[in-house]
Amino acid sequence: MDPETICKGTPKLKSREKEDYKRQSRAGRYDFSPRPFNVFAAGASKMRSSQDSLTDIKKPTSSKKMILCPPEKPLSVEEWGKMIEKCGTISKFEELMFDQMIAHQSPIDVAKSLLVAIADRQGDIGYALLVKYLTLCVSQKEVEEIYDIHDIMKTRYKILETSAYSLLIRGLSSSQRWKEALPLLEEIKKVMTPSKGNYGDCIKGALINQDINLACKLFYEMVAEDLMPHLNTIQAFFDIGKSVRDDQWKTKLIRILSYLRDNQVYPGEVLMQSINQWFVSLPGENWKGNLTTIKKSGQCPSCSQYLETINLSSEEYSILKEKIIKDVIQGTDTFRKTTPQEWPLDGADVSPI
Repeated sequence: MDPETICKGTPKLKSREKEDYKRQSRAGRYDFSPRPFNVFAAGASKMRSSQDSLTDIKKPTSSKKMILCPPEKPLSVEEWGKMIEKCGTISKFEELMFDQMIAHQSPIDVAKSLLVAIADRQGDIGYALLVKYLTLCVSQKEVEEIYDIHDIMKTRYKILETSAYSLLIRGLSSSQRWKEALPLLEEIKKVMTPSKGNYGDCIKGALINQDINLACKLFYEMVAEDLMPHLNTIQAFFDIGKSVRDDQWKTKLIRILSYLRDNQVYPGEVLMQSINQWFVSLPGENWKGNLTTIKKSGQCPSCSQYLETINLSSEEYSILKEKIIKDVIQGTDTFRKTTPQEWPLDGADVSPI
């Protein structure tokens, strides 16, 4: 397409000027292309990258994160009004500002001053802003503020989003009002299976407050839903176990260890140390734990015991064999030369001739 057709107001140029004009067009100094752009044409990728870079240079950056920098100290209603007026072109200013406060972990007083300004201007604070403010409060463990938001939401709304329930559960479970997290867990159950984080927060709240039976009940309920507990949830049991002297409690912890073994859950170093300290704390049993490296034979150098072998049934072996052929030998890489007929033997690939 002729450039003169696109830019009808462009005056006719002399031949030399036309050549300069074409060179400038090819260099990307004008906003149009002298012919239709084909994304599959040769050099299209380079052309797109050059156009993108030119666009970035020509257009001023309008990144909301760069513009909306949270203040370091609380602002008055008037000061917030001036900032909002200055950023009048940005829609949803308050929500974007709260996003930046959460990202920068701004002081609660700063966020609260924005809420005051919103309430003064609009007469009320919406659900979305309450949830964002709650997110900041939970991340900073501002318990009193969490209480206030919980009470406000409980009064205003009959049903909350799952994310709001999860935030309230996390915030309340580590406080003196930890039992108020349990009805929220039940509310989630009405619409979906609670997450392992939801269960874990309630379990830790129960353990901190020595309600061991409730903690175990929630743990068994969670694993019955095929949810694998977070390692820090399991650690909470053993951390509390060091201060509990009860044979029934010991049985429960042994049952948790059996769950780890049966489901091949391998503890990290922090959980491992917690388990070790619990065993050492058992009166009259003289347990001793230390780090070691298991031999290839499966024998432990410290206690000379052998690790349990995994005895597979014929069906389990067939499933494992198919997965190895499909995922390891065949794989997803079409450029691999290995075929299903090739099997590793003593480090070398051997295939039938």
